[in-house]
Amino acid sequence: MTDLRALFSSNDPIDASEAFTNRQGQWELVATALAEHLRHVTGPGFDPADLEAPRTHLVVFHGVGGVGKSTLMRKIEAALGGTRLAQWGEPVWDGHRILPVRIDLARSAGTTFEDVVLTIRAAIATAVARPLPAFDIALRRYWEAQHPGDPLDAYLERGGLVTRFGKALPQQTQAALSDVAQALLLPGTVGSVVGEVTGALAGALRERRQTVRALAGCARLGPLLEAEPGLETLSFYPHLLAWELGRLPDGKKVTPVILLDTFEDTADRHRDLERLLQRLVWLMPNCFFVISGRSRLQWADPALHGQLDHTGPAAWPGLATVPGPVPPPRHSAPSGRQHLIGDLSPEDCDDHLARRLVKDGRPLIGPEIRAVITARSHGLPLHLDLTASRFLEIRRVREPQPADFDHTFPALLARALSDLTADERHVLRSVSLLDAFDLDLATRAAGLTHQAPARRLTERPIVTENPYALWPYHLHGAIRSALTEADDHTDDRWTPADWHQAATRALAALGDQWATTTALTPSRILLVACLRQGLRLARDHRLTDLGWLTDAAFVYTDDSVWEPLALPTPTDPVPDTPADAVAELLTAIARRQREHRRRTADRLTAVLDTGLLPAELTEMALYYRAKAYKDLSQNDAPAPACSRSPTRAAASPSRPAAVWPTWPASLATSPPPWPPSPPWDGRAATTASSATSTGPTPTPPKRSPPSKPAAPKQAARRCRRARDGAGPPRLGPLLRRPRPGRRRARSGPPAPERPRPALQRPPRPGRRPDQGRRDRHVPGRAQSLHADIEAAGLPFLHRFVELALAFHHAVRGEDQDLAATISRLRELTATGDFVYFTDIAHFMAALPLPEPSATRWTKIEDDVRTAWRGLVQVRQEHLRTGN
Repeated sequence: MTDLRALFSSNDPIDASEAFTNRQGQWELVATALAEHLRHVTGPGFDPADLEAPRTHLVVFHGVGGVGKSTLMRKIEAALGGTRLAQWGEPVWDGHRILPVRIDLARSAGTTFEDVVLTIRAAIATAVARPLPAFDIALRRYWEAQHPGDPLDAYLERGGLVTRFGKALPQQTQAALSDVAQALLLPGTVGSVVGEVTGALAGALRERRQTVRALAGCARLGPLLEAEPGLETLSFYPHLLAWELGRLPDGKKVTPVILLDTFEDTADRHRDLERLLQRLVWLMPNCFFVISGRSRLQWADPALHGQLDHTGPAAWPGLATVPGPVPPPRHSAPSGRQHLIGDLSPEDCDDHLARRLVKDGRPLIGPEIRAVITARSHGLPLHLDLTASRFLEIRRVREPQPADFDHTFPALLARALSDLTADERHVLRSVSLLDAFDLDLATRAAGLTHQAPARRLTERPIVTENPYALWPYHLHGAIRSALTEADDHTDDRWTPADWHQAATRALAALGDQWATTTALTPSRILLVACLRQGLRLARDHRLTDLGWLTDAAFVYTDDSVWEPLALPTPTDPVPDTPADAVAELLTAIARRQREHRRRTADRLTAVLDTGLLPAELTEMALYYRAKAYKDLSQNDAPAPACSRSPTRAAASPSRPAAVWPTWPASLATSPPPWPPSPPWDGRAATTASSATSTGPTPTPPKRSPPSKPAAPKQAARRCRRARDGAGPPRLGPLLRRPRPGRRRARSGPPAPERPRPALQRPPRPGRRPDQGRRDRHVPGRAQSLHADIEAAGLPFLHRFVELALAFHHAVRGEDQDLAATISRLRELTATGDFVYFTDIAHFMAALPLPEPSATRWTKIEDDVRTAWRGLVQVRQEHLRTGN
C-alpha cells in the first residue's frame, strides 16, 4: 500500500511503501489467500491425493511475543465462523462452507499431535454429520492399539472436545466400523472388534473385492491399515482425511481453515513435533492453514533437508524469501505467504527501511541511518513509520545524518498513553525503571497498595510476558526509551523528585524480594539479577544509601562464581557515585579470572582512589588488590590494611594471612594437630618473609611409576584455559609424584604387587621400548607454558614450571640445564615466597645446599632430601628398564 503522506512530502519521484500494517491489512491477507485457495481446489485437475504438487495453502504470521498474535487468530476464527466484525466487513466466499478450527500449540495448553488430529476430525464430524470411513477405521485401529481400555469418547470429554464439538466423532467412527463389517459380511458382534475388521478390510483391498469398492479408490488405505499403528503412522492418516473430504457430496462439502497458534512452542532440538505437523499440512492440500509464531517458518530452507519431510522453495514457494537489494513488499508478492506482525527483528527492520523509501530502485535511507533507526525502534513498526516521515522532512533542508535519528518520538509515547487510566500510567512510569518485573515489584515501585492497575497494565500489548523468566514482564523497549527521553512533553509528566522517589521505592522493593527469597531458598540467579537492576537504579538516579546492595555484594563474592553483572556502560567512565564504584569493584573482581592481573590491580586502585566505596567494601577492594599483587609476585606492594576477611559470613584472621602469610600466623590459625599432612602440590605450604619457611615432604615411592609424565601437558592446558578466560591454572600436578591412575602415594607398608593384565601387550621383541621419548619435549612445553603464564598475568606460577624442569633435568642428568634452572628458581624465590623450591631442586639432584637453608621442614631435613631424591631415582629406573 502506498504511503500517501510520504508521497506528498517530496518533489522527487519516491516510491513510498507503508511499513506498518494494521489488523485490517492482515485480515485482507487471509481473505485474499483463502479465496485463491478455494479457486484452486475447485478448479479442474486438482487432486487431494497429489503428493508432489507445491503447497501454497497456508499463511504465516510471525512476530515477537505479546503483540497480539493470538488475539488476531481468535478474531480470524470468529470472522470465518460467521461473526461479523464491523472493521473487517463481511467476506463473500461464493457459497463455500468455511469451517474454522483454531488449535493452541502453547506448552501451557499441553496439546499433543494426537490432540491436533482429533480436534480437526471432531470439528469436521460436527460440520458434515457423516462417517469418513477410510480415516475413521484407521483412527479406531490406532486408538485401540495405543490407548487400550480408554474409550475414545471418554478421552474427548476429558480434553474438552465434546463440549466444543459434541459427541458426533465417536458415533461416526463406530458407524464406519459397523458399515465395513457389514459390507465384508462379518458377524454383527465383530463390528466392535477393530483388529478383525481392519485386517479383513486390508485383505479385501489387496484382493480388489467389489464389497469394498467404495474405499478402493484410496490407494494408500491398505498399506496404512497394515502398518504398525504408532504415532508415526498416525501422522500419515491426514492423507485419508483429505481423500474423504474430497469425495463428499456437494451438499456436504466443507473447507476447513485450521489455525495453528503459538507455533514457536513446537520447537525442540530435533523438530519432532514440527515434523509431524508439517506432514499433516502437506497431506491435506484441500484445507487452508493459518499459522502464527514468533519466527518465520523455515520449511522453504533447503538446509532443513533430512530434519523435515518436505523442504525447499520448490515445495513451499510462498515461504521462500526474495533476494535482491530492495526486497519487494511481502503483501504484494504473488506467492508471499509469510507476514510480519508486531515487533520486527533487526534484520526485518533493516529490510523494511530499505524498501520503505525507494528512489530509482535503490533504498533512499542509507545503511548507517538504518542501523541507528533499527537500534532505536526496538522492533516497533510505528517507530519505523515515524522515522521515515522524519527522514523526508530533514531531506527537504539538508542531507540526513545518523545522529538525526538517535532519539525517540513524543508521538510514540502519546499514542502509548492514550488508552491508559491514570493508575496505569503511574505504574507504567514506575516499571520503566526496571529491566523486568512481576506484579509485586510493579506495585511496590508504584507505591500502591493493590495490584489491579499493575495487572491491567500487563495485559496491554506494550508489556511482553515470558512466563519462564525470573520476572515475567518487561516493558517494550521503545516505550521505555520514550518515557526516559520524552516524558517532559506529556500533560501528567513526573518531576525529577517523582522519578527519584520511584527509584528509591524500586530499589527497596528489589532488596526486600531478594532478602525474603534468600531467607527461604538462596538463589544465585536472583542475587545477580537484583544486583544488576539495583546497581543500575542507584547509579542512574544517584542514590547514596546503598542499603542491601552492600550485603548483596558480599554474598556475590562469597560463592566465587563470577557471573558478569553486565551493567549498561555509563556515559562517564570515571565512577562518580557510590553505585558506580560498587559496580566497578564487583566487575573488576569478577573479571580478574579473565584479565591480566595488572589490569585487575589498576582497576581496584582506581576504585579505591575515588573514596566512594563504603568502609566495608573498601576492605573488600583492598583484599582483592592484595591478591592481585600476590599473583604478580609484587610482595613489596602495600599489604591490605584490613582486620577481617572480605567474606563476612566466614570472617577469620587467616584470610588476610593467606595473602601475605607468615609462619607464626599460619601455625597459630591452623587447626590441631600440627603439623598437617601437606598435599603433593605444595599449595598448603606457607613462607616466611623474614626467617623460615616450610615445604612439602614427599613419601618415598612404594609402587611402580607411570609410563609417561603427563603433568607438564596438563599444566600447559590449564594455563591456556586461564589465558582464554576459564580461570587460573592449577599447577599442582607439576609437583605431584606421578603414579598409575594419578593416585597419591600411601604411607605405611607397600601394597601387594598386582599381576599384569592378561591383555596387556608385551614389548616388541628385539626392540627396547622408549618410554621416555616424550621427556625430550618437556623443555619446549615448559617454554610454551611460560608464555601462557605471561599472557594470563600470573607470573607467580613461573616457579612451578621451573621446579618441574628441575625434576626433568635431574632425571636425565643434564647438569648444565639443571644449574641454569636452579639459578632461575633462586631469582624467582628471592622475595621469600616458595623459597623451599630451590632446596627441593638441590635435593632431587643430590646436590649440597650452597648455604644453610631458611626452610623449616615438617620432618627431618635428611628424610626430606631422601624422599625427593627417591622420586628421581624411581623415574630413572623406569626409563632404563621400561617397566
